[in-house]
Amino acid sequence: MASTHYNNVGIQAVSVAVPAQVYNNYTDNDHFNTDEAAKIADSTGIKQRRVADENTCASDLAMAAAEKALADTGTNRSSIDFLIFVSQTPDYKMPATGIILQHRLGLSKSCAAFDVNLGCSGFVYGLNLAYALGVQPGVNKVMLVNAETRTKAYSFKDRQTGFLFGDAASALIIEKGEHYGPSWFLMDSDGSRYDYIMIKSGGYRHPSTPESLLERTFEDGSIRNDEQAVMNGLGVFEFVITQVPAHVKKILSTAELSKDDVDWFVFHQANQAMNNYLIKKLKLNSDKVPSNLDRFGNTSSVSIPLTISTELRDRLSEDTKVVISGFGVGLSIGSALITMNSPLISRPVEV
Repeated sequence: MASTHYNNVGIQAVSVAVPAQVYNNYTDNDHFNTDEAAKIADSTGIKQRRVADENTCASDLAMAAAEKALADTGTNRSSIDFLIFVSQTPDYKMPATGIILQHRLGLSKSCAAFDVNLGCSGFVYGLNLAYALGVQPGVNKVMLVNAETRTKAYSFKDRQTGFLFGDAASALIIEKGEHYGPSWFLMDSDGSRYDYIMIKSGGYRHPSTPESLLERTFEDGSIRNDEQAVMNGLGVFEFVITQVPAHVKKILSTAELSKDDVDWFVFHQANQAMNNYLIKKLKLNSDKVPSNLDRFGNTSSVSIPLTISTELRDRLSEDTKVVISGFGVGLSIGSALITMNSPLISRPVEV
């Protein structure tokens, strides 16, 4: 496992943005009858989610979250030395969306902005990178932005994925400070299972063709084209239940802490069955495992900061120990034990 350890760097602020449009999984999917929709929604635990309209891209949600973080903290924009943008639904293939955000946010031209192409584990990987940059002597502040419009990547007619995903963005400001306690990170990758969650066509290995955009009907009745994402649900579930508990135990061991020393466990919001299994396998108190899955669905790399924002606002005081773990597309896992010190957590912004 790739591991890192930091002191005197932490999260100053967290803000999130979601589309205003609420999509009801029980009633709004025209491709499944009411009984079918209810069965799928009940099994995933996702009752509703937020869906961006056709004119809203990841950078638009990101912009709203970042502006909120800057305004609520009164941060001088010239103090942001790095902007890290994590997404698998960027505005364009090129240029990097992070650089577009640097301009839209009015950040200094000396601010280094770049993209990280990661999904479910992306927040943890991005936060590790932000901490690594944030401890450098010449760096003032780092802005970590995660944004996904995942609903644009999946077919709403797909039984496996059509009820799972929502859209959202988060923005964090990371800074130095002696009041920030220690944090530990662990990250693993398993590219042998790269095809468990993927979009096959539309890239450079399999370019777009008229045929790749044609919808096809599959054995289970799902309908999608080759430029929409497909997921091996059983394979991903097996990966999570066999790998993630050991990963969480390892981060606790690395930090020389027990689960009783941890105030909160925030897992990627994939589906309720996965999170229930992790709670049971790790023998956690469910009151210490917040969830907003029922209201926002799986928002990929945004799900952890979104959960922190909606469920833990005003509940992160000095020296709060939080374990976070993101897992999925790649396949990959990122877990961390971070010490929070009363970060400013803004109310969600609707776009």
